[in-house]
Amino acid sequence: MQIYADPITVNCRKVLAGLKLMGAPYELQHVDYFKGAQKEPAYTAINPNASVPAMRDGDFVLWESNAILQYAADKLGADAVYPRDLRQRADINRWLLWESSSWFPSCYVFLVENCVKPLLGGAPDRAVLDAQAAQFHKLAGILDDRLKDRDWIAGSGPTIADIAVAAPMHLHGWQRLPLADHPNLRRWLSRVEALPCWQQTWVGEGFTTQRAAA
Repeated sequence: MQIYADPITVNCRKVLAGLKLMGAPYELQHVDYFKGAQKEPAYTAINPNASVPAMRDGDFVLWESNAILQYAADKLGADAVYPRDLRQRADINRWLLWESSSWFPSCYVFLVENCVKPLLGGAPDRAVLDAQAAQFHKLAGILDDRLKDRDWIAGSGPTIADIAVAAPMHLHGWQRLPLADHPNLRRWLSRVEALPCWQQTWVGEGFTTQRAAA
């Protein structure tokens, strides 16, 4: 599988971490997000949405990060991270859909305002952040409640649901996500961040993938 991605972005890190979680071999084709490479004709021929990531497996091309994880898990038979049991799979699918439709858009507001804008010389818009706060806490509360008596979102071990839902928070300190009132979510996020697949796809403040020397 060839993965067209920029490892610094939410959805690209999601795919790369998810593939590592399931032990999937892949070849990374770097698409420089901040240089706008995802808008170039050579790439939009692969993904007409002009967004990353995308996947090519032989003559099959797929975009949408959660679909890529589902496909890769099925191809590899990675049942531990994407079980075939009907109800377990439906549960995971529910969280994948929730992440893409609700959770990502809410977290993304904090990413844009507190990370991207300052990096480009601008300043966060407090009115935008304040307007998003109630929605964020509503969604974070749903996730916190889900995690009150379990270590992982949808199973006894980590699945692609955990990777997908954690991804929009991957820079939570720099994003200044208001997580203080959601202790179960914070506990779970610490577990995700300790996973080897998460450590291997590390992204830090300033959208760097290089850790500072000790």
